Amino acid sequence: MGFIIFVIFLSLVLSLLFSKLKRGRLGQLAKLFRIASVVFAVSIFTYWFIKKSVVRIVNDSLSLQVINKLPQPLDFYVINVNNLDENTPLETKHIGKIRPEYYRIEYLKMHKSDEYWIAGFLGKKNLVYFSQHSVPNKNMDQMIEVQNYINQSEKLSDIAKKEIDEDNYQNMLMGIWVTLCFLLLFLNFVLLVRRK
Repeated sequence: MGFIIFVIFLSLVLSLLFSKLKRGRLGQLAKLFRIASVVFAVSIFTYWFIKKSVVRIVNDSLSLQVINKLPQPLDFYVINVNNLDENTPLETKHIGKIRPEYYRIEYLKMHKSDEYWIAGFLGKKNLVYFSQHSVPNKNMDQMIEVQNYINQSEKLSDIAKKEIDEDNYQNMLMGIWVTLCFLLLFLNFVLLVRRK
């Protein structure tokens, strides 16, 4: 998605520059490009937001239910360990902040994996829970109750922290690019519908 966001950004910047061309055949082509860029950006963002908003139920996936039994809300991440492909061994997903006595459900693709980790943070950087889980039967859904503060492996939790920090950094960069694209989209739209 990052490449598509960058293409949208470049096309919207070019559209903003082409708004100076008003007359003749070149002006008509510039206006056509500007309209196409705005329509393309709006359609891609609409598709992306709808895809992010719907429930992420995946075919042939493992349902993981994480229940917080601790007295404080924790921010949970699940890390899927890919055993077959060494180039992309870990896949990080943010489950979200879970209040005491509440739960969240996440769906994991376990085609290339038979293990996942759960990390719980109190605040932004304070890792207070880490557990490692194997999946002997991929047809049976998992339910994890977090009942105490535990770190099952210092070495693996350090790897998980680095992966989560990298995932959060990438999400922050994506947020900046999307914000810039929305600003450019708004400017292009205003210039397109503005009348003298």
